[in-house]
Amino acid sequence: MLFNNTIFVVADHGLAIIYFLQNQVISRLIQNGSRVVLLTQDALVEQVRTHFGQQGLIVEGLRYDQCDEYAQCYKSRMQWWLQFLRRVGTSDHINTEAMDSYIRQVAFEAKGRQKLLMPLAKMVVKYLRKSSQARQKIVQYQMNFTPFIYRDLFEKYQPSLVVSSTYGWRNDRYILREAHQRGIKSGAVIVGWDNPSSYGIPSAPLDFVSCWSDIQKQELVDGSDWDPEKVNVGGIPSYDNYFNKSWLISREKYFQKHKLDPHRKLIAYASSFVTFSPNYRNIKTLADLVANDELDYQAQLLIRLHPNHFLNDSLFIEERKQILALADRLPNVHVVEPVALAGDLGNYSGEDMDEKTSMMAHADVFTTVYSTMCVECAIHDRPIISVVLDEPGGWKDPNKFSLALSDIDHWPTHSRFLESGAGRLASDSESLRQHLNTYLNNDKIDSLERAMFVKNEITFTDGYAGIRTADYLSSLAFGGKL
Repeated sequence: MLFNNTIFVVADHGLAIIYFLQNQVISRLIQNGSRVVLLTQDALVEQVRTHFGQQGLIVEGLRYDQCDEYAQCYKSRMQWWLQFLRRVGTSDHINTEAMDSYIRQVAFEAKGRQKLLMPLAKMVVKYLRKSSQARQKIVQYQMNFTPFIYRDLFEKYQPSLVVSSTYGWRNDRYILREAHQRGIKSGAVIVGWDNPSSYGIPSAPLDFVSCWSDIQKQELVDGSDWDPEKVNVGGIPSYDNYFNKSWLISREKYFQKHKLDPHRKLIAYASSFVTFSPNYRNIKTLADLVANDELDYQAQLLIRLHPNHFLNDSLFIEERKQILALADRLPNVHVVEPVALAGDLGNYSGEDMDEKTSMMAHADVFTTVYSTMCVECAIHDRPIISVVLDEPGGWKDPNKFSLALSDIDHWPTHSRFLESGAGRLASDSESLRQHLNTYLNNDKIDSLERAMFVKNEITFTDGYAGIRTADYLSSLAFGGKL
């Protein structure tokens, strides 16, 4: 097959793998006449080649060792502060509550010189939030940190377009800067629901971004100074297979897989927000309601652990052990335990989409902590409860920053969920019991609100967001002549 140009695609984490490779984005780019060079974590190169190999797709490593060496050895303090200011320095014309919490976390956990400089950094952040000119200077100044790690790949493949799954808050910042230095059109796609409101301004001057919705577009324009003409609303390709039901396991097989009782109602819980706060009180309260038959219907609980529960962190490991012990001790309480993948993608990195889909689709009530899965579950039209039962004192470590779950309802995505009426909020055990009974008695309550929530947040519900997004990227690669 003869290709007219080459597109670099940076997919260095689990959500990006799903976005580009587990739907029609890459295949459509190739069909449109572009050769695709996918750059991913070095440990995953062979695995990606084996699972997704096709004519027109080349897989290369992202050379993280070189990226990390450059970040740590060349003016490392300056690079760290630039990353911090870039992340939290958006305009205050948007809701900055998520970034404000991150500032509090960094200030709490800072040590030595970082702690001494934090008051000055906060003053700079206030200035950035008032001045678009200052924000643009930050973007431009970051170009001084371009190590040209990918010189040989650019010269070998001569790409006409570089697309990343972030606008530079990971190591992709180095390849995006190199692309700009070379005059190659470059930009990003938004793979996460909260990305435009949580991750600040770009790490390099970029030419385009493709997002989920008009809501995200407004956040990008008002918060990060994007030219509206350079922001494409393409939906979210990662969710196409939800609409197409290609990941869905039958209820019978799914229940058999987890040894669930087909005669009991299924309450699902997806752990979330673990970085900031324990989930154990949420889970223990749900488990007791189920085990003691305190609901209007006999029920069972299926708990999905968070990827952080598998990190080498004593706090997260201990909570995982507590949850597993709870499931061993109480009847009708079960846990989803995935297998870790190669590299540092961790658990739930695209390999368990059938598990994730089926958990939501077959739940009589789905519960979590404001996670992105609220949007995903609404696609399946299942009742949703955001459970925010605080663990007194948060994480039991004086050096670990904790944020009360009850204090996060004003974050941008969280507040939109509540305002939409697509689900309920439970801040104590009694409200949780009442909301569970409401939905167990009538799962159609809030169904219209869930549908509107989905429409507002992801725009396209026809299962063709991948094709739509790929065609937009192809038009950029072909100079608008596709």
